[in-house]
Amino acid sequence: MTLDPRLNAFRADLADARLEGQVQAARFVTGTRRRVTEPRTAIRRAPRPDAPIDSEALRGETVRVFETTDEGWSWVQLETDGYVGFVAADAIGPLDPEPTHRVTALRTFVYPAADMKLPPVATLSIGSRLALGETAETRGTPYFRLADGSGAVVARHVEALDRPPQADFVAVAERFLETPYLWGGRSAFGIDCSGLVQLSLAAAGISVPRDTDQQQGAIGSLVEDGLGGTLRRGDLVYWKGHVGILRDPATLLHASGYQMAVVSEPLAEVLARYDRSGLDVTAVRRP
Repeated sequence: MTLDPRLNAFRADLADARLEGQVQAARFVTGTRRRVTEPRTAIRRAPRPDAPIDSEALRGETVRVFETTDEGWSWVQLETDGYVGFVAADAIGPLDPEPTHRVTALRTFVYPAADMKLPPVATLSIGSRLALGETAETRGTPYFRLADGSGAVVARHVEALDRPPQADFVAVAERFLETPYLWGGRSAFGIDCSGLVQLSLAAAGISVPRDTDQQQGAIGSLVEDGLGGTLRRGDLVYWKGHVGILRDPATLLHASGYQMAVVSEPLAEVLARYDRSGLDVTAVRRP
């Protein structure tokens, strides 16, 4: 069996110790767990600022670090979905403090103190995780202070990690409408088609792989008759390299590289556009 290098950390010179006996490498290392400290950081294919972005990691997510270079790059595996790549070494830090809350607003600010009139020090995406401490209130607006004392967030923009997740992942996806399309994007500041599916399902408590080909074989159940069957809200329509979410049997919500944004379109129009490119639907999945 050939291991997918997107999901398994191995190179000719270095590999994850958990893969010893499965791959050949000059050296195997256990790796060190670290936490993303920046609002988001690109996961790149190579340790260069101009290398392609394959995915992103959000604040509070954990990575396993296998190597850090003198040039300031860390070769990591994101623990959320197993994705492997290079991140800026200064975007990750200690594991503690442990996150207590997730960001549920599409976007929110971190303020230096509990006051929305202060200039924010960071902007976070939905799905980010924060370690929060005591509460505060300013002019009637409740806040949580960050546990490390570095700022505060609006309380209604977050929820405790032990709270039940969103019931309707499509409603979460609909909040991304008009978000710019970004190849490899996985945040409310720029997102690609499979990132939209992954983040929306995550808000509903469903963990899925990152890329379309990985998702197509892993999410929920296959709708046996595909587009010829009885479609419903929440069904996922896959093409080679693309995926969209049905808002209803006739309307597709997707992060479109053609439109360069998250858009809602008649399914028939999207099918016709892909047909002109010689691409057929490869699967319909039901989470």
